[in-house]
Amino acid sequence: MFQWLSGGGRRDRRLVVDALYGEIVAAARQPRLYSAWRVPDTPLGRFEMMSLHVFLLLHRLRGEEGALKEIAQELTDHFFLEVDHSLRELGIGDMGVPKRMKKLARMFYGRLSAYGEAVDRADAAALGDALKRNIAPERAVWEEAGELASYVLDAHAILAATTGDDLRAGKIRFPPLKEEVTDDR
Repeated sequence: MFQWLSGGGRRDRRLVVDALYGEIVAAARQPRLYSAWRVPDTPLGRFEMMSLHVFLLLHRLRGEEGALKEIAQELTDHFFLEVDHSLRELGIGDMGVPKRMKKLARMFYGRLSAYGEAVDRADAAALGDALKRNIAPERAVWEEAGELASYVLDAHAILAATTGDDLRAGKIRFPPLKEEVTDDR
């Protein structure tokens, strides 16, 4: 009770959410996503990668109760607060932000559904199709979508094996993406 009155539990959750969010940002900024896998290095492309990694953690936290449920909600709130800040940094005025936030929220929740169904079935082809449709809709063919789908399924497996204690401590990891080494002989 005293922890609730002093806000200690909220402060501790905030530290956990910050740690988890930091891991998400690091994973979403891996250069290989944008170089070798040709995710558009644009504000929308970066939103897609952030959304994908937030999805992975929220998918892991789905169905949890207590502190993990609260962490999931705070993580979602934090993500959308960051999206709001990013829109403002891009020069979107106060009148335009709510409209764009609604659109981005619809996009995000649509992706949660599409990616979640494919991940639950471990269906790499369906996941690749959903990734292509959302990340590179203008391309007739995006061969790298299959590689990204494999990465997502690997990340899902790692997060599924992550204990509740590790999650409550803010400890997660995503598969590293190694840069290809080219032989310039």
